[in-house]
Amino acid sequence: MDVPEETSAGAPVEIAVNRESCCGAGQCALAAPAVFTQSEEDGLVLLLDPNPPAELRDAVRRAQSHCPSRSITIR
Repeated sequence: MDVPEETSAGAPVEIAVNRESCCGAGQCALAAPAVFTQSEEDGLVLLLDPNPPAELRDAVRRAQSHCPSRSITIR
């Protein structure tokens, strides 16, 4: 999934997750634990920070690219 050009320029990003499509693989929580975790109830993604700081941007991109269900959106 492509990241919008403005996210590369240092503008604030907004992260969204789709719990309905999440398969619970946990790759997001491994790649960016300050932004994502997994629910103890169902193992699905939980978004901890929808507007992470710039220093977490690379980790969020990794989380998005490693998500097997493509449940992470970066705006």
